[in-house]
Amino acid sequence: MNSFQGTRQEMVRQQLEDRGIRDARVLDAMAKVPRHRFVDAALQSRAYGDHALPIGAGQTISQPYMVALMTEALQLSGGEKVLEIGTGSGYQTAVLAEFTQRLFSIERSAELARSAAATLKDLGYSNVISKTGDGTLGWPEHAPFDRILVTAGAPEIPPTLFDQLVEGGILAIPVGDRDVQTLEVMVRKDGKALSKRLIECTFVPLLGKEGWTR
Repeated sequence: MNSFQGTRQEMVRQQLEDRGIRDARVLDAMAKVPRHRFVDAALQSRAYGDHALPIGAGQTISQPYMVALMTEALQLSGGEKVLEIGTGSGYQTAVLAEFTQRLFSIERSAELARSAAATLKDLGYSNVISKTGDGTLGWPEHAPFDRILVTAGAPEIPPTLFDQLVEGGILAIPVGDRDVQTLEVMVRKDGKALSKRLIECTFVPLLGKEGWTR
């Protein structure tokens, strides 16, 4: 057992199971993915705490509970083609990669994109296709997607992303202002968005070519 495995199991029990995460596959993925590998060495002792951590470029690695909740909200069965907007450290990417053979991830910061790609490769995740770019545009060359996960807050669901979602597909995104958002889970049905709100949250802003998406 490595020095973090026990701490990771404790994280799963106390932060995830005790707070209502029920999908056994999500719990297994969170117990497997080494979160400490996605933060600086100086922060590794705090990697399994119930909080976000800075990763550079003004970005953060999300709280473990939020990663699990967003992953569970996508209702992944394993065969979906998934688009992630905001690779960040690559931690959420790694968790998603446990569920799908085709994961596409876009990161605006070239610095973070390089770091995340290196970590994911080192950990053996060969099913992630990533690029540096404007996530608000989605990835039309590979659309449509069965699931889309946005790991940054936006004032509304970007229409471009909705257009790249298959009928019956699910999109999860924090929606609100710069300080507080609500995690919304949207299903595309008959060309319309059917949304439900889960919990309040705070994410870094989703930035497009012109900055803040509004």
